[in-house]
Amino acid sequence: MQSQQKPHVVIIGGGFGGLWAARALAGSAVRVSLIDKVNHHLFQPLLYQVATAGLSMPDIAAPLRHILRNQANATVLLGEVSEIDHARRQVRCTDGNALDYDYLIVASGARHAYFGHDEWAAHAPGLKTLDDALVIRRQVLTAFERAEAEPDAARRAAWLNFVVIGGGPTGVELAGTLAEIARHTLRREFRRVDPATARVMLVEAGPRVLAALPAELSVKAEKQLQRLGVEVLTGRAVTTVDADGIALGEERIAARSVLWAAGVAASPLGRQLGAPLDKAGRVLVQDDLSLAGQPEIFVIGDLASKQQDGRPLPGVAPVAKQMGTHAARTILARLRGQPARPFRYSDVGSLATIGRMAAVADLGRIRLSGILAWWFWLFVHIFFLIGFRSRLIVLINWAWSYWTYQRHARIIVGQQPATPEDRSA
Repeated sequence: MQSQQKPHVVIIGGGFGGLWAARALAGSAVRVSLIDKVNHHLFQPLLYQVATAGLSMPDIAAPLRHILRNQANATVLLGEVSEIDHARRQVRCTDGNALDYDYLIVASGARHAYFGHDEWAAHAPGLKTLDDALVIRRQVLTAFERAEAEPDAARRAAWLNFVVIGGGPTGVELAGTLAEIARHTLRREFRRVDPATARVMLVEAGPRVLAALPAELSVKAEKQLQRLGVEVLTGRAVTTVDADGIALGEERIAARSVLWAAGVAASPLGRQLGAPLDKAGRVLVQDDLSLAGQPEIFVIGDLASKQQDGRPLPGVAPVAKQMGTHAARTILARLRGQPARPFRYSDVGSLATIGRMAAVADLGRIRLSGILAWWFWLFVHIFFLIGFRSRLIVLINWAWSYWTYQRHARIIVGQQPATPEDRSA
C-alpha cells in the first residue's frame, strides 16, 4: 500500500461507470478520489434533447460535488488526467498535480471517431458532451435563420438540408427530433421559408438502422422515421464531408448542417496502461474487469473490452453502471481477503426513441414499438435521472412539449462560424 492511511481508490471519470463505482464505496474503509475534467455528471441518454432544444443543461446534468456531498470518504477533483504511471501507481494531471493510488478505476469513456478522417470533425460535430450539444443546437437553429434571410433558392435549400450520419440510437434520435422541429415546432414562425420543407436525411453505411436490435425492430424504427418525414439512406457510406455538404460516392448532397453519430473511439488513456487493446483501442480486461498482471487497476465502461456469451458488451449506460459497482465490490472483497467474482452483465434490454409517440424497445422476450415503447422509454429515462428536481422538471417540460410541440430551450448562444459568403461580403 502507498501509505499507512486507509487504502486510496482513485477513479478517473465521473460518468455512469465512475460515479456508480464511487457510490458503491460509500461507507467503506477506503479513501475515494473521483477526478474528472468537468465538474458534472451527465445523463448522456438525454443529451440529444439539449442539442435539439427540448431540455436545458441543468435538466440532465448535476455537479459531482453535489451528488457526493453526503459521502464522507469521497473527494471530487476537477482536473484532466494526462498520464498514468502504473509502475509507480500514480496518476498525473495537466495542472501538475499527482495522485498516488492503491487501486485505480479508469472510466474515462470514449470520444468521437471519424474513421481516419479527422478533418471531418470541423464540419460534422458529434454529440458526447454538453459543449457538443450547444454547438449542435446553435448550428441547427442558425440554419433556419440563415434560410429565412437567404434570397438564392439553391443556397436556401442547402441551409434547410440536415444530414445525420450514423443509424445507431443517437443518430435515430437526432434525425427524428429534427424532423419534428421542422414540421411542428417552427410552424408559423417564419415568413419567407416554410420549415416543413426541410429535408432530414439519416445516412447509415450498414444495411439497417439500429443494427444492435433485432431486425424486426429495425424495420419498425425505419418506418416510424419515414412517417416523421426522415429520409433513411441505408447501405450508403459517406466518402466526403466538407463545409458544403457530403458525398455518398458519386452523389453529392448540399447541406450546411451535418451531424456525426457514426462512431466512437476509446479514450487515449487506455494506451498508457500497458495492457493489450482491441481494434477500437479499448482495453482488454480480465473476468473481474482488472488488468492481467495489474490486479490493482480496473477498466470499465466504454474503455473496457469485455465479451459475454461470445459477443462484446455494448457501450451503454447499464453496462457502465454495473461495471462500476462490480469493480468497487471487487476492491472491497480483496481488502477483506476474499476471492474476486467474475463480472456478469445483467441485460436490462435496449431502448431507442424516434420521435413523439414513436420508439422501439427490446426487452428480451418482449419487444415493443410505437406508443407503448415510447411510454416505456419515457418512464425509464425519468426514473434513472439523478435528483428529484431533474425528474420533475423533465416531466413538466415533456408534458408541455407533448401538448404544444414547443421546445423551451431554443436560445442561440455563442457565435456561429463565418460561412464563405460571409467572408467574401
